[in-house]
Amino acid sequence: MMKNPSDGNILAAIYKKYYEDFVSYDKSAPSRSSKIYVPIDCAQVAEELGMDAEILFGRLYYHLDRKHRYAQDDGSLVHLFALKTGDDYHTINFPLLAAVLAEHNLSFNRYIFPLAISFLALGVSIWALLA
Repeated sequence: MMKNPSDGNILAAIYKKYYEDFVSYDKSAPSRSSKIYVPIDCAQVAEELGMDAEILFGRLYYHLDRKHRYAQDDGSLVHLFALKTGDDYHTINFPLLAAVLAEHNLSFNRYIFPLAISFLALGVSIWALLA
C-alpha cells in the first residue's frame, strides 16, 4: 500500500530537495524563468515519499495551492504551486513554501509541548498514587 504523507511532510521533502536550486539562482545566467518559482519533478518527489505521482500533483495543485494562495491588492493571485511560470512547468513558490513550512512547524510545536506536559503530569499523578 502506498503512503499518504502529511502536508508538512510533502512540503518538507520539496524544501529539502530544491533548496539548493533556489539559492543557486544566478541572474546573469538564469537556469529558470524566475528566482522565486522553482520547477519541481513531481514523480521524483513522490517516489522519495513513497506515494503516487498523480496523488502528489493533485495534493499540490488542488489542495495545497488552494489553501495557501492569496490575492494581492491588484487582484492578482500568488500561487504556492503553479502549472506554468514562464517556460517552466510545475513550479513551487519557494519563499511561500518556506513560510508555510515554518508555520506548520510552529503549529506542531504549539501542539506537542502542552501534550508532553500533560503526559508528564499524568505520569507524576500515577506515580504519586502508587507511592
